[in-house]
Amino acid sequence: MSDDEREEKELDLTSPEVVTKYKSAAEIVNKALQLVVKECKPKAKIVDICEKGDVFIREQTCNTYKKVKRKIERGVAFPTCISVNNTVCHFSPLASDTSELEEGDMVKIDMGCHIDGFIAIVAHTHVVQDGPVTGRLADVVAAANTAAEIALRLVRPGKKNKDVTDAIQKVAAAYDCKIVEGVLSHQLKQFVIDGNKVILSVSNPDTRVDDAEFEENEVYAVDIVASTGEGKPKLLDEKQTTIYKRAVDKNYHLKMKTSRFIFSEISQRFPILPFTARALEEKRARLGLVECMNHDLLQPYPVLHEKPGDYVAHIKFTVLLMPNGSDRITSHPLQELQPTKTIDDPEIKAWLALGTKTKKKGGGKKKKGKKGDKAEDSTEVEAEAEPMDASTNGGAS
Repeated sequence: MSDDEREEKELDLTSPEVVTKYKSAAEIVNKALQLVVKECKPKAKIVDICEKGDVFIREQTCNTYKKVKRKIERGVAFPTCISVNNTVCHFSPLASDTSELEEGDMVKIDMGCHIDGFIAIVAHTHVVQDGPVTGRLADVVAAANTAAEIALRLVRPGKKNKDVTDAIQKVAAAYDCKIVEGVLSHQLKQFVIDGNKVILSVSNPDTRVDDAEFEENEVYAVDIVASTGEGKPKLLDEKQTTIYKRAVDKNYHLKMKTSRFIFSEISQRFPILPFTARALEEKRARLGLVECMNHDLLQPYPVLHEKPGDYVAHIKFTVLLMPNGSDRITSHPLQELQPTKTIDDPEIKAWLALGTKTKKKGGGKKKKGKKGDKAEDSTEVEAEAEPMDASTNGGAS
C-alpha cells in the first residue's frame, strides 16, 4: 500500500479518531441548531439568528482540540441559513437586511460544523407557532421527515443511489407533495462538502448523476427538500446570494483592487469550505464579489424560491456508514404534526420497518440497555420508524 493510499485510509471511518471528530462536530452543530430553533420567534431578525448560529459554532469549536501538537482547523462548515415559507434554501442575509420572522412562518434552518475538516451538517424545519402543526404545513414536514427516515434505511452498503431517489419521490407523493428538483445529497470527506458520490433528489432527463453503490466507512449528507408546490424552484434575485465557496481549480488575475483584496481575504480565511459574505466588509464585498463571480473564482449557493403560497420543508442529516450499521449523527426533534394524509402504501411501511443496524454474526452476547434492543434476538436494530400520518396524528419523532 502506498503512503497516499495509507493516508486516505486513515482518514476514513476505520480510524477511531476520525469517527470522534465527526461526532464532536455533530454534537456542536446539534446544540447550535437547538439554540437557533429557540431564537425563531415572531419579530426576530433573521440576520441576528444566523449570526448567533455561526458564533455558537465558532466558539464551541475553539474549545475543542486545543492541546494538540499540530494546528487543527475547525469552525463553520456551512453558514447558518434561515429560509422562510416558499424560500427553498441558502437565505443568510447581510447585516443590513431587516427581514423578520412572523407568527406561522415555516422556517428551514441549515448549518454545518467541522473539526479538522470532518464535517457534520444538519437542516431542520420549524413552524413559528405554539401547539401542533396541522394541514398542508404538517403534510410537507411529514413528507420530508418520512423521506429522510427511509433514506436513512436505504443509504447502506450494497444499496444504490437510485434506490434512494425512487423511494423519496414515492414518499412525497403519498403526502401529495413534491420532492424539490436540483437538491443533491453528497458524500462527505475531509474538507470536502460536495464529494463525487451523489444522490439525486429527483430523476429527470436534465439532471443526471453517475450510478453509485454505497460502501462501508463512507459518510453522507442526506438532503431532503419537499414542497406543497411544483418542486421546481427558481432564482428570483441574484443579489440575495450571500453564500459562496472558492472554486479551487480556477485562476484569474483580477483587475479591480477591491476584488483582489476580497479574493485574498477569502483565500486566507475560507480556502475550501463555504462562507457567508456577511463575514466580509459589506460595501467592499458587494463590489469585489461581482468580478470574482464573473470569472468563476467562486461557486455561488443561490437563494431559490417556490411560488408564493407554497410551503417548503427541509430535513438534512449526516450519516456514518459504520461496520455495525448506519449512524445518524445530526438531527433535532420535530414539533407535533397532524398531517391530513394517511400512509397505506405497503412498500413505504416496509421501508420504514427496516432497521439501521447490521445483524451480528453468531450468537454473540447481548449488550444491555441499547435503544431498540430485543431480548429474543441478537440483532442490533434501531426501532422501526412510524409513518407520520393522519391515523397516528404524526407525533414528533
